[in-house]
Amino acid sequence: MVKKNMLMWDETLFQDPEAFEIDYVPEQFNHRDAQIRDLAFQVRPGLRGGRPLNTICRGLPGTGKTTSIRKIFAEIEDVSQKLIPVYANCQIDNTRYAIFSQIYQRVTGRLPPPSGTSFKRVLESIARNMLQEEQVLLVALDDANYLLYENEINRVLYPLLRSHEVYPGLRIGVIAIVSDMTISLQSAVDARVASVFRPTEIYFPPYSEEEIRGILEERILQGLYPNVLRSGIFDLVVEQTMKSGDLRVGIDLIRRAALNAERSARRSIEREDVCKAYEISRYLHLAFSLRALKAEEMELLRQIAEISMQAEQEMSAGEVHRLVQEQMGIGYTKYYETIKKFDAMRILNLHYRQGKGRTRLISLRYDPERVLEHLQQEQTI
Repeated sequence: MVKKNMLMWDETLFQDPEAFEIDYVPEQFNHRDAQIRDLAFQVRPGLRGGRPLNTICRGLPGTGKTTSIRKIFAEIEDVSQKLIPVYANCQIDNTRYAIFSQIYQRVTGRLPPPSGTSFKRVLESIARNMLQEEQVLLVALDDANYLLYENEINRVLYPLLRSHEVYPGLRIGVIAIVSDMTISLQSAVDARVASVFRPTEIYFPPYSEEEIRGILEERILQGLYPNVLRSGIFDLVVEQTMKSGDLRVGIDLIRRAALNAERSARRSIEREDVCKAYEISRYLHLAFSLRALKAEEMELLRQIAEISMQAEQEMSAGEVHRLVQEQMGIGYTKYYETIKKFDAMRILNLHYRQGKGRTRLISLRYDPERVLEHLQQEQTI
């Protein structure tokens, strides 16, 4: 006989599963009022037909930057037909063509032109449509630091910020979202872009433990049925979230823990459900980062992970290059640019040891076996 505290096959612990999706925008979004007010001030000229002020939103991953932009963009769409917000995730759309294809589709309402179409023609179509409709464009480049490689940041920002010189009356503003605190976007762009970019920076500090507790409580209230997550187990969730330093890990952790409890046909989440879920959720940043890599970058990371499994200490960048060159035939310039990218993405650490000259050292931020496991998952998707 089935006990009464066991879930039936068609029962669930989730009241609203959407509340635990990574891209979910909550109706009540607390602890970022000051940042949203600052963003609204930067955007306001665009609502009056002028050029929105350029902005950099800076903060560690999971500090509310993307959600704040989505809230502002939703409000713009509610109140204006003339200010056109376009959001680009630069982890995925990390080339000029990919970003301007999104802009083209949003502005013209048509599918982007084939990849062989000249960029000049694409830009002309966007500009002509905007001028004809008297529209203003606001482009958010999320994780804009992913555009720093192979000079894509300048190739994207230059036409956005200087196209009014060719098409008088064109109004375009840019919001760049940066999660790498070691990068100064203003310093990274060239002089032609810097002279017109001149952004205001809005800082998103890490959430305090009290704020994380409040945010997760709101998600639980909306997403789970009452008494699914008891206070003692919730304390463990908060503790694990603080350990990771990323609110998104906590949200994913609750979702996975609830699924684990469902799988065991329980009506509440137990400690074992949370601990088991954390073993996956703690690698959320790694999983997101790998999705942004090209095939040859994934292969280089796989080689580095396999080498690090054999290494007893931090590896010199030069020695690692010698080993991967035997397997991949990759030149040093391309290799070094890629490991700098891995460092910026927080997949590995690249630093220097003083001695006879400066030796560059590499160390993975994650267990190499986990890196290999996640790479295998990405390559089979």
